Amino acid sequence: MILKDAVRDLVENAVKDMAGETGIELSTLPEAKIEYPRDEKFGDYSTPVAMESAKILRKSPIDIGTMLKTHIEGGGIIGDVEVVKPGFVNIFISLDFLFENLKTIISEGDNYGKNTRENPRNINIEFVSANPTGPLNVVSARAAAVGDTLANLLEASGDRVDREFYVNDYGNQVYLLGKSVLFRYRELKGEKVSFPENGYHGEYIRDIAAWIAGEHEDEINAFETEEEMIEYCSDRAVEYNVNGQKNDLEKFNVEYQTWFHEKNLHKDGKVEDTFSYLQSLNVIYEEEGKQLFRATDYGDDKDRVVIRDDGRPTYLMADIAYHLTKIKRQYDLVIDIWGPDHHGYISRLVGAMQAMGYDENKFRILIAQQVNLMMEGEAVKMSKRLGKFSTMEDLIDEVGVDVARYFFVMRSMESHLDFDLDLARRQSSENPVFYLQYAHARICSIFREAETRGITYAPEKAVESMLNNQESISLMKLLARFPEEIRDAAVTCEPHRMTTYLMRLAQGYHKFYTEHRVLSDDLKATQTYLTLCDAVHIVMKNGLHILGVSAPEKM
Repeated sequence: MILKDAVRDLVENAVKDMAGETGIELSTLPEAKIEYPRDEKFGDYSTPVAMESAKILRKSPIDIGTMLKTHIEGGGIIGDVEVVKPGFVNIFISLDFLFENLKTIISEGDNYGKNTRENPRNINIEFVSANPTGPLNVVSARAAAVGDTLANLLEASGDRVDREFYVNDYGNQVYLLGKSVLFRYRELKGEKVSFPENGYHGEYIRDIAAWIAGEHEDEINAFETEEEMIEYCSDRAVEYNVNGQKNDLEKFNVEYQTWFHEKNLHKDGKVEDTFSYLQSLNVIYEEEGKQLFRATDYGDDKDRVVIRDDGRPTYLMADIAYHLTKIKRQYDLVIDIWGPDHHGYISRLVGAMQAMGYDENKFRILIAQQVNLMMEGEAVKMSKRLGKFSTMEDLIDEVGVDVARYFFVMRSMESHLDFDLDLARRQSSENPVFYLQYAHARICSIFREAETRGITYAPEKAVESMLNNQESISLMKLLARFPEEIRDAAVTCEPHRMTTYLMRLAQGYHKFYTEHRVLSDDLKATQTYLTLCDAVHIVMKNGLHILGVSAPEKM
């Protein structure tokens, strides 16, 4: 159950009952907004509905709030209700509900927090989609962590999600990659070559050349022209790099349903077909031998070239063709996560989707901002072409999957991220991942100690009144909000909200643990606090799972 929705329904029904008593048309009533107060002393939830409906109900906001109070307080979900000037209605959740919710958490276990939809949406989320010209770097690692966590949130919210990786294996960059590999291959064979200045200089180019020399020497030597050899090296280099990217992503706990190759768009004629389709929609015109898309009709600052004057399609044209395949695959929502240098590209692609009849509200482009790797207060320089960069694999080996995934998600993707390697390496409470995992491990250790003492855990023996203290109530309120935290993070496409929530939960638990002795000679208190600990352990584990972070039982 989404607690926030349940509170809204109670308030809305109460307002309708009040309106019905006075004969007022229900359709004229405002929606009951349910908000989070800025301070918990003002309630768990608050609503301005008394102020917003005052003119319609012809009563003062305070009078309306007072009437609402009598309709909704006492028993069930809502405990106390306060009406404060100028008419806010502050709502406190009842201890009865919070206590019963502990039983719900324990009975649902791994499924607690997951929501269901009557009509699940089919969602496509494309993320990372790095060029196949080398290993994944830390910017791609951020997109991987954010994209996969968002997909997990959407799935936990009841939707069906396909994770997709778009392989840009067509065009000049791939040609240059193949040329670089061929020249390194010739060097391996003892030839003196002048390496292209605009080639790829990374050490991995030598690794690809050595792989071709060891596995495909007969094939490459069968070609007669240099262009044939470059094309062959391009294909093998893409194969090598994409396999490496797949391995890195699997190690990072990211699994894609679809790997879509741009090369196939051109090979299968889909780029030309899409251009013809755009022409049929009258959104293409010719200028100085170029074919332009009328992007200004859809909010862009200028029209965009889709076919060059030499007849070659632009990258935008291929991208439009690719997104047309998403439309034809009938997704209810399409989400793209792009890197920081693509912000200006959004309006033209959104415009193309609109031109092709796709609802702009069903197409979202999110930008994952720049990552700065920081070490001893200084940024680590990254440059793929020069070979001076920290790869995703290096980072995983350095700090581990758990820390890397959490650090990449803990800030809004719209914010630049300074990834503090020194902090990431620390095995102390200063490291937020360690802090969260320690809360989970501490609870597991309590249950092991209970077993050692011969205490048989029996949540049915928990006593509600023993949880009527500030630390326990604060914890139970956080636990009850877990399903709506998942839903809200999914709806807003803000995975970092889950890290904020889990940090508050861990802080709440550590405070509870400091103030209350879980295992004692008081058997009722012991069973009650074990029940609360069990619920915290379940929610912490489920939340970390959404982030792709492990929940160790020992540390």
